[in-house]
Amino acid sequence: MNEMIEKAVSHYRELLLSQIARAEGMEKKTLPEKKEKTVIGVIGGDGIGPLITAQAQRALETLLKDEIAAGSIEIRNIQGLTIENRMEKGKAVPDDVLEEIKACDVLLKGPTTTPSGGTMESANVTLRRELDLFANVRPVSVPEEGIDWMFFRENTEGEYALGSKGIEIPGLLTMDFKVTTIAGTKRIARAAFEYAKNNGKTHVAIVTKSNIMKKTDGMFSQLCHEMAREYPGITAEEYYIDIMTANLINPAIRKKFQVFLMPNLYGDIITDEAAQLQGGVGTAGSANQGDRYAMFEAIHGSAPRMIEEGLGDYANPESILRAAVMLLRHIALPEKAEKLEKALEKAASLCPVTGTREGHTCRQLGDTLLSLL
Repeated sequence: MNEMIEKAVSHYRELLLSQIARAEGMEKKTLPEKKEKTVIGVIGGDGIGPLITAQAQRALETLLKDEIAAGSIEIRNIQGLTIENRMEKGKAVPDDVLEEIKACDVLLKGPTTTPSGGTMESANVTLRRELDLFANVRPVSVPEEGIDWMFFRENTEGEYALGSKGIEIPGLLTMDFKVTTIAGTKRIARAAFEYAKNNGKTHVAIVTKSNIMKKTDGMFSQLCHEMAREYPGITAEEYYIDIMTANLINPAIRKKFQVFLMPNLYGDIITDEAAQLQGGVGTAGSANQGDRYAMFEAIHGSAPRMIEEGLGDYANPESILRAAVMLLRHIALPEKAEKLEKALEKAASLCPVTGTREGHTCRQLGDTLLSLL
């Protein structure tokens, strides 16, 4: 037993030192120089990923044909981020694929499969860490219900930072770790409050479980409230994650919410809940943003069951197309983003994709969309 304890303590020490180094590195980061050409990397992913991502790529190539011809934008396909290649290489993101990804500026990424069990972490978790994509930003809108929400989820810390590096005492117990840094919390808080200020929002909901997680969530709460004092005119209120999951489905209170600010795990949970109110996770796009890179993706998974049942062609590409709208806004093309968004809304009503053979195919929605651009 003593030998196992010493091994666990040594493992924890290595993790602690690595996280201290990461936190110190965040304090020293400098902003990248502006580039003359924007490179958009397109990653198909697994399962239904290549099918839905192809429709988003077609839309981008249509909307950006002038910029592509002028050389100010390049769309580059990145191969190799598949479950087969990752399992063969034994890495969540193989080194050669990561090198290709880092040569891009923004990414449009289809869903990737994460193996159950074992030690291989999610490709998304790896990319968020390697590219330092600290802000997961997800909009949810249901105008008829008075819902216009923007979620800011810290993307590189919390339970996910060391999720595949916990400690096990065989036959007795296992322990995972949650990480919250001062620099990491400040930058996600700043992003949320800056968005609120720049978009006329007056309410930020800070979501934690600081009554239980007193060190990690306690510090997150404290730093967010300190940040709020720099933004007069914006009300910041804290809610515990359990009651917030109830508030989102309570018509009497949910209309008051505008901007949400939260650690990693809680954001993962309630953004899926919020997307369900909008029409399902298949209707929601997601942005992962950092100081140098940004990645835009569907919020759902690779749907292996649809592939197994021969329904891949009937997968709904709406989520990845909404991510493409966010990508266009990120690269400062708001008019093209609005054009795609409006065309998508019309195409979805003309050509509903239900995920079954009774609905239209992914390709048919893509064809309808292109006819409207």
